[in-house]
Amino acid sequence: MAADGADIVDVGGESTRPGAAEVPPDIERQRVLPVIRALAARGLCISVDTRNASTMAAALDAGATIVNDVSGLTHDPHAANLIAQRGCPVVLMHMRGTPATMRDRARYADVAAEVIAELEGCLRAAERAGIRRDAIVLDPGIGFAKDADQSVAVLRALPRFADLGRPLLVGVSRKSFIGAASQEADARRRLPGSLAAGLFALAHGAAILRVHDVRETVQAIRVWTVLAGG
Repeated sequence: MAADGADIVDVGGESTRPGAAEVPPDIERQRVLPVIRALAARGLCISVDTRNASTMAAALDAGATIVNDVSGLTHDPHAANLIAQRGCPVVLMHMRGTPATMRDRARYADVAAEVIAELEGCLRAAERAGIRRDAIVLDPGIGFAKDADQSVAVLRALPRFADLGRPLLVGVSRKSFIGAASQEADARRRLPGSLAAGLFALAHGAAILRVHDVRETVQAIRVWTVLAGG
């Protein structure tokens, strides 16, 4: 991934797909720490994808420099204080419930407005815990407690997230809304749709893309940047 152009390598030991069961933190640490140590030894910038404060601490000690929490620091009551003490960058993602329950929580009157408001709540809580504002990145959580139509609505509303005043990380790669829009059931065959959605996100305010297909995405971004005059 790094050789293909990734600026950050995200390492996680717990699936957060819809319906996924929770992984105990000790098992999660057994999975991620050897990988993080090995990658850190090569000088890579690593984020750890975890909801658990104990895994966050161990991963930072092992060489990770960024915490990526799909729960927006709401899952573990010790997580926010840990991040504040360590002073590391953190990604706060929007999700309702847990991966096991989030499908049942995808009910909104105005999905974009509610996601923005709930992300703002996570941002304020993080700041109250002592986390520096300039260390926070926000993620609207495409596909997390959002069906295909709701995910599309959030992406269309990305410019509105600028009012939160923090950089946006967006993960659209291979997501189910791409399958719905393209009628492609196999997630591994959604690269063209992933590139289209990623470029759309960049054009509408995303600062970081979380992707599977690094080389192809980097090439697409380079060409798009040239054509856009950037």
